[in-house]
Amino acid sequence: MKSPICDMLGIEFPLLAFSHCRDVVAAVSRAGGFGVLGATVHTPDTLERELKWIDDHVDGKPYGIDVLIPENISTAGEKDVTWKSLEARVPQEHRNYTRDLLKKYDIELTTTEVADNQPQPFDGKTALQLLEVSFDHPIRLIANALGVPPKAMIEMGKKHGVPVAALVGAKEHALRQVAAGVDILVVQGTEAGGHCGEVSTMVLVPEVIKAIKEIRDVPVLAAGGIMTGRQMAACMAMGAAGAWTGSVWLATVESETTEIFREKMIAASSRDAVRSKGRTGKPARQLRSVWTDAWDRAPDSPGALPMPLQSIISRDAFHSIDRAAASGNVKARDLVSYFVGQGVGLIDSVKSAGAVVQEFKQDFAEAVEHMNALVAE
Repeated sequence: MKSPICDMLGIEFPLLAFSHCRDVVAAVSRAGGFGVLGATVHTPDTLERELKWIDDHVDGKPYGIDVLIPENISTAGEKDVTWKSLEARVPQEHRNYTRDLLKKYDIELTTTEVADNQPQPFDGKTALQLLEVSFDHPIRLIANALGVPPKAMIEMGKKHGVPVAALVGAKEHALRQVAAGVDILVVQGTEAGGHCGEVSTMVLVPEVIKAIKEIRDVPVLAAGGIMTGRQMAACMAMGAAGAWTGSVWLATVESETTEIFREKMIAASSRDAVRSKGRTGKPARQLRSVWTDAWDRAPDSPGALPMPLQSIISRDAFHSIDRAAASGNVKARDLVSYFVGQGVGLIDSVKSAGAVVQEFKQDFAEAVEHMNALVAE
């Protein structure tokens, strides 16, 4: 395929798969796509182990990593912020609200012990350390979300000859990213799972391509609700160089998600994927649940805290929810949730990641053949 993304990343099919699960990353790359490991939850030591495993199981195929360095966060400008210090900032009102909510569903809220010096979540310094670890492995891409990558990240990419990608949810964000020097834009519509904006993929992709055309030639990956090769072909017909996907891999056998969540995905409709601040403090699309309703709709809700404080609240809550559900607490299933896009309505079964890649290729080829036939007429 003649796509600049294929040339840049050394792949045969411009389908990128974001996942927190190393098994998905390796399986997608082996099948001819490009797996991208979400590294934000890792420490340098755990990331080293994950990447070593991928190296041993990817059959020499290329892959990349994704970090999260938010530009706008409540602790911006502060130094040496730790989990412990953040926990002390969480109001007792929010702790009580969380504990009482879980109690209604027979779930005991348990807390996670963290080291006194463990850096805060989404810490920029830690993210750069993760990149240093990554460059000891044959990665072919580094990506960042929630803002323009720090200058150090872009410089590291250039030094190692690795393209830097950045996620954007609005035209103005794309213009800032291009000015900063990123190599690839992941243009993500509101249909996407996780942190997303308010503009649809169908509108945002051509809008960004038009806006950056006169500035610099930067390949665009379309993202947001893309679950099939036909959707991928449609985005490339608009000018995208490939697709960045995430939610579709949550329903694979290799995924890190629980069996209960996969069952809820299959039963869900596109309307069940809602934007909520209840998990991270920023609008993030996730499967609607008692948790999202409690934070977004309940009259007694204290309101979500800003990032990263809301992540402190949800971290322990979801660990407790998942444990309760796995142990047979039927009521706990109502709170089980995860980040997922509106494309969840297209999920009807659990498949292997490799099978999903092959379906993408087949659907894509059929869509192209259909368009060619229309043009010939």
